[in-house]
Amino acid sequence: MTLTDSLTTRTGSPRLPLVVPLLAVGTFLMITTEFIVAGLIQEMASDLGVGVAQIGLLITAFAVGMIVGAPGMAVVTLRLPRRATLVAALAVFALGHVVAALSTSFAVVLAARVLTALVTGAFWAVASVVATKAAGPAASSRALGVMMSGVGLATVAGVPLGSWLGQSIGWRGAFWAIAVLATVAAIVIGRFAPADEKGETASVLSELNALRDGRTWLLFGATALISGAVMATFSFISPLLTDRTGLPGWAVPLVLAGFGVGALIGTNAGGRFGDRRPVRTFVVAALIAGVVLLLLIPLSALAAVTVVLVFLLGISGMAIPPVATGMAVAFARNAPTLAAALAVSAFNAGTAVGSVTAGEALKSDLGAIGPAVVSVVMVVLGLIPLVVLAAKQARRDRPTLDTAS
Repeated sequence: MTLTDSLTTRTGSPRLPLVVPLLAVGTFLMITTEFIVAGLIQEMASDLGVGVAQIGLLITAFAVGMIVGAPGMAVVTLRLPRRATLVAALAVFALGHVVAALSTSFAVVLAARVLTALVTGAFWAVASVVATKAAGPAASSRALGVMMSGVGLATVAGVPLGSWLGQSIGWRGAFWAIAVLATVAAIVIGRFAPADEKGETASVLSELNALRDGRTWLLFGATALISGAVMATFSFISPLLTDRTGLPGWAVPLVLAGFGVGALIGTNAGGRFGDRRPVRTFVVAALIAGVVLLLLIPLSALAAVTVVLVFLLGISGMAIPPVATGMAVAFARNAPTLAAALAVSAFNAGTAVGSVTAGEALKSDLGAIGPAVVSVVMVVLGLIPLVVLAAKQARRDRPTLDTAS
């Protein structure tokens, strides 16, 4: 199978295999647990006897664990069957939540969060490969879009429901619920995920050699900067909505839900268009996200306009991950696991850097619009490697911009 086969135009839209939406359940659980702490921060601080700032480390630790865990665990589990890796990742993910729910020690809860983040990175990397293999080259990005729709669903439903559950029966109850759901997901995915084909396992050397393609690193750079730009503003959207837009606190979750609905649309739309024109889809999504972020700076004082812009940011920003991951898998050809893992790391690294920088901007004279200013700069910087990548693609296979060879 050539890279051209992986990125060329689809002639139809066949039904995706059942395993693809099942993998979306896994991403839903993992994104829910990544952000649920933000809604339970006061309850956890009181119960564990630490300050709110220390509980914030649980979010940071998870992000760092994802950045390190995705490529690290991808290499460690490379020789394992992919189906077994998915099941094991979900099982350890569930175990991590059980350990946290049973512990009264902040240090143990922190260690459990790191453990769950490591296996989350492994799940995302392997699930990306399983989804693309199951769907076939003509529908790989669409499959990734469906799989990653769990991100939007987590934003719309998972995090709010998890926070409500945690506030109703305690944060430990929310963690127990996630553990039970992860266990069920492990059983079902173990039943329906396709077995590895004979001779499919790649070596570590072949995975590393697949990263020698310069286009892969241009892709990772663009992904980190542009996805990080979107998440930098999203991470601090609450003070923008309350301090500048003037919305009441109760309205903020509704706007965040709007972002989540946009994310659901964006991941699926990005996947569909990405199968036909991946580079062009990435460029268009990045440009729309940049324009939306730019408009937020002067127009965020207008409530109705801001709500619409946040919705559009969800669509454009979350259209990028399935396209970028699909391109990374395609560029790597027969050694896709590490490339998919590094794409996951790129998303999280961009989010980490963007959120830290945006936080500093929020404290500056720019105030509530500071994160959006940082985001616009990041998008501009991200367009540089993206344009270079597009030019490389054009030279490799003229006259079609999006055909890769």
